Amino acid sequence: MPIFDYHCTGCGLDFERLVRSADERVECPECRSAKVSKQLSVVAAPRGRSGGGNPGGPCCAGGGCGCSN
Repeated sequence: MPIFDYHCTGCGLDFERLVRSADERVECPECRSAKVSKQLSVVAAPRGRSGGGNPGGPCCAGGGCGCSN
């Protein structure tokens, strides 16, 4: 069940919607218009070691979870 971003061409609202099936009708939560367009979602990628983050999460800082850094 993916979450999609939509833009309402009626009132201009940008919103997200959990879509359970391809046949599901999506309407604007503000004006109830069905004139919506699916938008390209921006995805945040996990940072690697060069980005300064801990790719294994907080448990890997102490090595107790069995993951390899």
